[in-house]
Amino acid sequence: MDEVIKAIKERRSIRKFKKEKPDKEVIDQIIEAGLYAPSGMNLQDTIIIEISDEKTREKFVKANRRIWGKENDVDPFYGAPIILVVLAQKGWRNADFDGSLVMGNLLLATHALGLGGIWINRAREEFEEEEFKDFLKDLGIEGEWQGIGHCAIGYIDGEMPKAPVIKENRVYYVD
Repeated sequence: MDEVIKAIKERRSIRKFKKEKPDKEVIDQIIEAGLYAPSGMNLQDTIIIEISDEKTREKFVKANRRIWGKENDVDPFYGAPIILVVLAQKGWRNADFDGSLVMGNLLLATHALGLGGIWINRAREEFEEEEFKDFLKDLGIEGEWQGIGHCAIGYIDGEMPKAPVIKENRVYYVD
């Protein structure tokens, strides 16, 4: 079976990570795969922010937990030591689509390189807040950006989940 098809079929969302951080070279490969995602009119109007700093990660944990409405002891990123935040140019009609393709590439590359990953929502709400708009400015990121998602990644703590049974009657052919 083709390796890409194999990765698509085997990739699962991981909800328990080891604290150990993957090597930067591996993270950079994952980020590069995200940058190769297709985009409307090839505008490439998405960006990725890699968060591995504990203090910054905790800022995202607290905001994500608050937006989600969860207790203080819940880690919405399941202990993943690396968070890749995907943002798209605000106002671009393909922002959600382009950003989702980046997220898909990140998750597939993560799996293909032997790590686990999961898409975590609430980035849209985070980046509507002044604190996170200021965060972007502090990084030197200009313009208006909307959050698409967080790709939480790291080493899997436990077994790889099994693929679910694929539901029937989801494909229709018009020959």
